[in-house]
Amino acid sequence: MTDVVSEGAEGRRTRLLRAEGALKALTSGPASLERVRRVLEQALVYAGAACVAVYAPGQDPDVLCLVESAGVPRTLFGLRDSYPRSGHSAVADAHRSGSAVWLGPEQLAEHAESRRTPSRDFFVAALPARGDDDGGCLLAVSERREGFDTDDRKCLELIADAVGAPAPVRTAEGGELPAGSFSLAMDSGRVEVGDDILDLFALTRTEFDGKVETLLGLTVPEDLPSLMSVVEADHMSIGERELEFRVLQPAGPPKWLRLRGRLLPGGEGRPARLVGTVADASSLRSDVTDVARVQRLASALATAGTVRDVSQAVVAALRKPLRADRIALAELEGERLVVTVLDPPEPESWPELWQLEWRSEWPDAPVRAMPTLAAALREGRAQIWPADTALEPALADVGPGGLAVLPLPAAGRMAGACLIGWDAPHEFGPDERALLTASAGLAGQALMRAHAFDAEHELVGMLQRQLLPRRLPTLPGAVAVARYLPATAGLEVGGDWYDVIPLPDNHVALVIGDVQGHSTAAATLMGQMRTALRAYAVEGHPPDVVVSHANRLLLDIETDLFATCCYVDVDMEEGSAWYVRAGHLPPVLRHPDGGTEIPESDGGPPLGVMARADFPMSVLRLRPGTVIALTTDGLVESAEADIDTGMNRLARELAASDPAHLGMVADALLGNAHRGDDVALLLLRYDGMALRPLREGWTVWRVPEAVGHARRFTRRTLRSWGVPAVNRDPALLIVSELVTNALVHTDGRVRLDLTLLDNRLRVSVSDASPRTPAKPTSVSWEATGGRGILLVEAMSDTWGTVPVSGGKQVWAELALSDR
Repeated sequence: MTDVVSEGAEGRRTRLLRAEGALKALTSGPASLERVRRVLEQALVYAGAACVAVYAPGQDPDVLCLVESAGVPRTLFGLRDSYPRSGHSAVADAHRSGSAVWLGPEQLAEHAESRRTPSRDFFVAALPARGDDDGGCLLAVSERREGFDTDDRKCLELIADAVGAPAPVRTAEGGELPAGSFSLAMDSGRVEVGDDILDLFALTRTEFDGKVETLLGLTVPEDLPSLMSVVEADHMSIGERELEFRVLQPAGPPKWLRLRGRLLPGGEGRPARLVGTVADASSLRSDVTDVARVQRLASALATAGTVRDVSQAVVAALRKPLRADRIALAELEGERLVVTVLDPPEPESWPELWQLEWRSEWPDAPVRAMPTLAAALREGRAQIWPADTALEPALADVGPGGLAVLPLPAAGRMAGACLIGWDAPHEFGPDERALLTASAGLAGQALMRAHAFDAEHELVGMLQRQLLPRRLPTLPGAVAVARYLPATAGLEVGGDWYDVIPLPDNHVALVIGDVQGHSTAAATLMGQMRTALRAYAVEGHPPDVVVSHANRLLLDIETDLFATCCYVDVDMEEGSAWYVRAGHLPPVLRHPDGGTEIPESDGGPPLGVMARADFPMSVLRLRPGTVIALTTDGLVESAEADIDTGMNRLARELAASDPAHLGMVADALLGNAHRGDDVALLLLRYDGMALRPLREGWTVWRVPEAVGHARRFTRRTLRSWGVPAVNRDPALLIVSELVTNALVHTDGRVRLDLTLLDNRLRVSVSDASPRTPAKPTSVSWEATGGRGILLVEAMSDTWGTVPVSGGKQVWAELALSDR
């Protein structure tokens, strides 16, 4: 037991000696706010304080004003920016009495100032700061269960003596500022600075007009956005800020300066003011290594398109130079912190809590689960904790030898955070702090840009996925496959599309097209064009009419974009195809013997360019086993090869493929895509129909004997096809009723078509009226009409109507039997 006590006492003596040594080194230099802050930070390390602040009399001698603070934001504990000297507060009591005040949760509950504190248990210590003049007061807060022990109190006494009597920052115009300090009125832009800061900007007192714009005009343009995020009041609501920037010099390279500031609220006719310090940071940059690292990071972030690209660029720029053991970069999404990159990626390299509690490859946890990290995000500046700092387990195990947290600010909010951890005890030098601060500003802005880019990419990608066919239809006598690949640059989405449209009479329309550009507008227009072409095709128009209608539609939309397309109408029964090109690539044919062909044909202009445009049709002859390949220019055109070269390469690769496995052929063709642009690919293998239907047609003339002629044509046709007599009477009745309805209720041409396939007879009557026949709900005995559709429904297995070019087609089907 004696050995244990001795060992504990030795550890305490070592802590006190280390604190004395650190304070002695810090107080050897000239007095400044920077020195005050460094002294206060020792309370976080050696006294276990969560927050520490120093107060001193201001311009109003009856008020103790905040001079500087460190640690968790003081607002979490209800600490004010000022306290009346005559009030009943820990600060005022310690200042009046000259003795330390120690308050626990019970005393705070009875204390007058406790009404402003949140409902949480913590301990408060207030110690007078000795000095030659009217001294200040040191205030410290601990959230540890035991509060401040004996050694913590001794360390705080050392720190209070080291702080001395700090001069408060002036909060109103007039008077002298401490060395290196400034005071900026947020309403007028007038700034008070000392001669030492003017020297840093290479200005004399007579040359300076007192406007902050004059100082900002001397900064390097690339650093101006980060400076503006500090000098604008609404951006300072997240707490204190620290950053480095460069100012132009009359001769030589720009000079690096470090700014630290916080916003003091106004009141009673006084404007809000930004107060802080500006110091020369050039001594921290003895060589160009850190500057070069920041420049390389800026270059990498300029080309990073996605959030993951930004994260990887930050990891590559920081981990090796800092000799860190692990880095995590996370996005802040609402109240959750979502890690996008872990380096190293192996789970065993990270704390067990990250592997078990969050249960995912990329940790995802509410920010409130890590209060220290949440406080760093609210304060908005880089936080560094040396080895053995008491942190929550989720953070302590990330960097047992030292942990740095970089909030990533952008556009007035926090975009995320970067966690950097070391296993062995790590000494944080001023050069590392400067590198981390500069990197955080760059990464935050890049992360916001990437997040916006990802959001737009996801929106347009969702549109494109919804507008393209989910699956291709099953075709009679053919197999079709399609592939779509987005580009690897830009928004990664565009206006390429494809479609396979089943048509009546065993026809199939193949469509492939490309809308100009890569944007939401291109994807939306692509959906409009695909829908329009499908509608015109289903109406029964020939290919040239379908494309002409689409051209007029695109002109009527009045968009600045144009589109190209290739439309192929394949007759599965005859083994032929008619196609039309509107500024698009021709189809590539692979014949059954392995030979390939790129047919030469005339094409029309792109859609949406000319109001009066011709779209000539060309014919293709297909044998069973022929493959038709349609593609967009993203597959065949690149910076290294023109379209002709790419089309010839596509033909060679298609010739070497095995058409029996069409999906593998499509994947192989896309394997050589350059991916600088979107790629759409549509393949159809024509196998031929094993059973071809029997077809006959009859044009019905409008004469008194028209129905009788249609019945005689039907009887003769069915007899020639060998249809049993038992099935002819129902078919003749259906023909009579459909032809009669067309002649009585429509004008113009009427046509009768008969189709027999697989022991199933189809009767179709086409007319020039788009009006669909309606089935009557009831028919009285005296009615002279209305029974026709009821008879058709009774005699057929199924019936219906479809729109066709210039009208409609009413059809009925019945299964044949030999009974």
